[in-house]
Amino acid sequence: MKSKYIKLTIVSVLTSIFLTSCLDDLNQDPIDPDSFTELDVFSNKTEAKMALAKVYAALALTGQVGPAGNPDITGIDEGSSQFTRMLFNLQELTTDTGVIGWEDPGLPNLHEMNWTSSNVFVEGMYYRLAQEISFTNSFIANAEVLASDTDVQEFIAEARFLRAYTYYNLMDLYANVPLLTEIQTELPFQSNRTEIFAFVESELLAIESLLKSSRSNEYARVDATAAQALLSRLYLNAETLIGQDKYTECITYSTKVFNSGYSVNTSDGNGSGSAYDELFLADNDTNGAQNENIFVAAFDGIQSQTWGGSTFIVHASLGGTMDPTLSGVNGGWGGIRTTKALVSKFESDEVNGNNEPISWVDNRAMFYVNEQNYEITTIANAFEDGYAIHKFKNVDINGNAGSDSSGNYVDTDIPLIRVAEIYLNYAEAVKRGGSGGSEGEAVNKINELRERAYGNSNGNITTADLSLEFILDERARELYWEGFRRTDLIRYDLFTTATYLWPFKGGVSSGTSVDSYRNIYPIPSNVINVNSNLEQNPNY
Repeated sequence: MKSKYIKLTIVSVLTSIFLTSCLDDLNQDPIDPDSFTELDVFSNKTEAKMALAKVYAALALTGQVGPAGNPDITGIDEGSSQFTRMLFNLQELTTDTGVIGWEDPGLPNLHEMNWTSSNVFVEGMYYRLAQEISFTNSFIANAEVLASDTDVQEFIAEARFLRAYTYYNLMDLYANVPLLTEIQTELPFQSNRTEIFAFVESELLAIESLLKSSRSNEYARVDATAAQALLSRLYLNAETLIGQDKYTECITYSTKVFNSGYSVNTSDGNGSGSAYDELFLADNDTNGAQNENIFVAAFDGIQSQTWGGSTFIVHASLGGTMDPTLSGVNGGWGGIRTTKALVSKFESDEVNGNNEPISWVDNRAMFYVNEQNYEITTIANAFEDGYAIHKFKNVDINGNAGSDSSGNYVDTDIPLIRVAEIYLNYAEAVKRGGSGGSEGEAVNKINELRERAYGNSNGNITTADLSLEFILDERARELYWEGFRRTDLIRYDLFTTATYLWPFKGGVSSGTSVDSYRNIYPIPSNVINVNSNLEQNPNY
């Protein structure tokens, strides 16, 4: 059990999805004996803190009664609607890092890159993010009655961060969405990326001084460094998002993170030869990973059960001859694995008779190869095609399974922002011409990651090795399956083009280009049909 996990207290903050008038439900009586009315929730800062837990939990959980039974979002399998599971689907399954063997309607279309505006996963993510906007707006508005209290001011700043983070994702994925900062029942009008970018930037700059100082908040709650780190990410992607170069700003805010007190985890408490794996274990709230993880989606196999989150990524990545007990669960779902395009980016020290890599000197290469095929000939219902990955596990550094004795639900927290990302943001911003940094410092930061990965300095690079292409590949090696890959490939103009192909890109076994409009997802057709103020993204 997570000792500092923000436990969910159910409150009558019901779902509103941008365009509905369900916000009237906020004034209803409680739907559960354990719920609070809004008057109760905001009567003092203790109850307000409980309400804030719901705002955080909306990025981890899917409903009001545990893993299934009373979902926040309808029209999609409840477990599939969970935020980090959706992030994986839209950011990883659409790229070279992930394929999935299941044939749920709409799921194969993600890797094939032929989704439509009625795709259930595209729709589900939009609704999930829209719900979080509704929750944050409601919390901010209602907590204002207690804003004279310093603690509540910090609660509000945290909710503003969560709203900014959510709008960042909406802007990245869907581009042109309504920008709402307060509760309203009218159908909203559409905003564009320039407006949303300006809002996210201004919010993060404003709350930087309002959030608790670095490392001073409770685990799984954000602090000032989270705002600085998200600004680093925002500025790195500014040229893609709004057509403006903000690499200097990226360097500025990356440097603030470097000086914050967070650091790359080097503890290696389980003697694996690398501290990298501890970032993705069941005790990553205490094993040293918390020194690196700036913002996480927190999970607990007893207190916060879901079929999404780390439960999904641990179970779904197990199949074939893999032993699920080594990952601390009761079985595999035989779903996700990777393509040779990712595998080939790691330095190998052994190949098989077909000259295919089967062992690596880089400890981040967490591939399972026994009876797995390097080449993918079939995606559907063929777990053996493509190397498996065992990056996320439900065991602690001593190999003990997580808290749920049934082996169903996983304790592992999922990093949403960690220091390693910021190291790589800085390096890329320097190479793209940003001011205030140096290639020497960029190389030092990357070598810090590579020394952790190799266990020594054998993988270190020099400034002569530092290129944009190298940095992109290093991001793949360091951050695969953490929800970055689509955005990274778009920033390099590689996501839809023929310049870089991977197996079954565009639905062709050898890979093919797709139309560039697929760099953004469509606004769900159901949303367009309800709100005539909205226009569909081009070509959908």
